[in-house]
Amino acid sequence: MSSRTEILRMIRRNLPQSTELPELTGPWIEYPDLTAQFSQVLEFVGGECHVVDSVDEIPAIMGDIGGPDKVVVSGVPNLYPGRCNQNSFDDPHALGGVDLAVMPGQLAVAENAAVWVNAENVRHRAIYFICQHLALVVPQQALVPHLHAAYERIQVGASPFGCFISGPSKTADIEQSLVKGAHGARTLKVFLTRN
Repeated sequence: MSSRTEILRMIRRNLPQSTELPELTGPWIEYPDLTAQFSQVLEFVGGECHVVDSVDEIPAIMGDIGGPDKVVVSGVPNLYPGRCNQNSFDDPHALGGVDLAVMPGQLAVAENAAVWVNAENVRHRAIYFICQHLALVVPQQALVPHLHAAYERIQVGASPFGCFISGPSKTADIEQSLVKGAHGARTLKVFLTRN
């Protein structure tokens, strides 16, 4: 008998007992103030949360990051009009020169400050990861307490791309020193809109 066959035989003989999957019904974590929880966790992971009455307030908060000398791409209607149109980029690699991308988010999760984004109205999904600064705009009523509630609301297969984004890109692998913007956007601001 080969050693491979012997190893596989021993593994099969020592498999753990199968157990029933847990029920998904029952009390889930709740927060008295979803916005406060989302904001606190987002700040903890290196981002910023701003509650605004309308998208018209966003340029003032973004300040110099979205200044007239910067390359700004907006996927949010009527925000930064006349600036760079995401559809003007044929090659996603050209998005590497984008200073600020302001994109819509479909929903936000208070538990972990994650924002669900998908390819709806987005020509190149690389925009979320290749820009220097990322701002996501989410209706405040699309804030849910936890991921279970989020997955009840999203349709994962409805778009060819979808992911949760929480905080700016960061790593602490190099000399155990925290570096933001290591593999993607250097900053993340989430705007929860009341209207």
